[in-house]
Amino acid sequence: MSKYFFGLDVGTQGARVVLVDDKGELIASDSRKFQLDDSFREEQSPQLWWDDCQEMLSNLIKNLPDSLNREDILAISVTSTSGTVIPLDINNQPLHSAIMYSDPRSAEQGKRIKAIAEKHVPHGYTGFNASSGISKMLWYLETYPEKVQEIALWIHASDYLVGRLSGNYQVTDYTNVLKSAYDLEKLEWPAYVTEEIGIKREWLQEVVPSGTVVGTLLPSLAEEWGIPAIQVVVGMTDGCATQMASGAVKPGTWNTTIGTTLVIKGVTKNNVVDPLGRLYSHRHPEGYWMPGGASNTGADWISLQFAEGLDALNQAAEHLIPTQELAWPLLQEGERYPIMAPHAKGFAPENIGREKLFAANLEGVAFIEKLAYDIIEELSGEQVDAVYSAGGGSNSDVWLKIRASVLNAPIYKCKEASGAFGAAIMAASNTHYHSLIEASEQMTAIEKVVQPDPQLHASYQSQYQDFKNKLKDLNYI
Repeated sequence: MSKYFFGLDVGTQGARVVLVDDKGELIASDSRKFQLDDSFREEQSPQLWWDDCQEMLSNLIKNLPDSLNREDILAISVTSTSGTVIPLDINNQPLHSAIMYSDPRSAEQGKRIKAIAEKHVPHGYTGFNASSGISKMLWYLETYPEKVQEIALWIHASDYLVGRLSGNYQVTDYTNVLKSAYDLEKLEWPAYVTEEIGIKREWLQEVVPSGTVVGTLLPSLAEEWGIPAIQVVVGMTDGCATQMASGAVKPGTWNTTIGTTLVIKGVTKNNVVDPLGRLYSHRHPEGYWMPGGASNTGADWISLQFAEGLDALNQAAEHLIPTQELAWPLLQEGERYPIMAPHAKGFAPENIGREKLFAANLEGVAFIEKLAYDIIEELSGEQVDAVYSAGGGSNSDVWLKIRASVLNAPIYKCKEASGAFGAAIMAASNTHYHSLIEASEQMTAIEKVVQPDPQLHASYQSQYQDFKNKLKDLNYI
């Protein structure tokens, strides 16, 4: 008999829930757009999140077919934004709206915290800035000193939903605490958080591996929804949940998601420490590490410059590669990964036709991806064995061919790689399966495998070197 798992994803502007079986088949889903005001990138109401999620779950369960035995629903987990935090009072009520990861008001606090951390953490994460949870905590203390005495606990976005489901707000996971200054090497809250930043120890949660069961569904909700008191699994950040959904959960496996930006996440046996701060590592629930980084280069140039006639452009590119042209479709000023160049600008050859420029841009993004993986291999001393691909950029067959040939590694296109699906995998990882790796192997599906073309790879080796030389000539690397 099949078993079933809920995955709940609460994003910046809406939420999605999925019900997935133990083989990864999508049984049902629903989504909601939040009714937000103009300040939604700074603050949001956690109650609004919960109201929509509760309604969404209620409707989804109500409309399940009678043939599905609700007793076989086993667990639920949640994913949400990284760096979003909420202060709670002694009754677990929010003292303030959720302070969003995208709120820039804590930039000054982030600089101070970064300077403190760098004195105490020589080999760990110190990349604190305005998007970090710890920066927002300090900003709140300094902005609302009259509220400090009422604080009982600081929690993260997904923790709030886990709390509303189970009543347990006291526990969070490895992925959420990275930007709240938890030491993932020593697995402890470092002393400087309380002694120099001023965050009281009693305000900080217990930290457990992602996938840990932290409670059961509140009896009132189980009765309302007509399901058992299913297990509630600690939440995780959205980027990590998408990585789980992609299947990149074992050492040597990597996930590239090409949407507006290009995001790379993977698994290594050892912590990857980048002295330049271009990438950082989450802690894998099974003791490995999950390094990753995000580039400003992605697929936004396609929607903004090549949206018309896209199918024809992809077909034309098949006959134009390798182009032997150097193009970098970076639309904004500045790059953060794999190179840190705040004044970098994209480039393209002059007097080139639209079809050939499209193909050259596809190659340019693949070269940025290759540079990112070269840096990862250099810093980790470990091999990139396979790349699991997600995002809109994976829908182009010719782009997959280019990328596999540039990387000289197989690319696996994922069937389903959403945050909600990743949360469902986490829900199953220690309730039905014995580990995250086992759950991922059983629940993820590969839609397509693209192998490198040896002849194309040989040509791209010299073109890639020319691309790097161009970056050096521009003083970007």
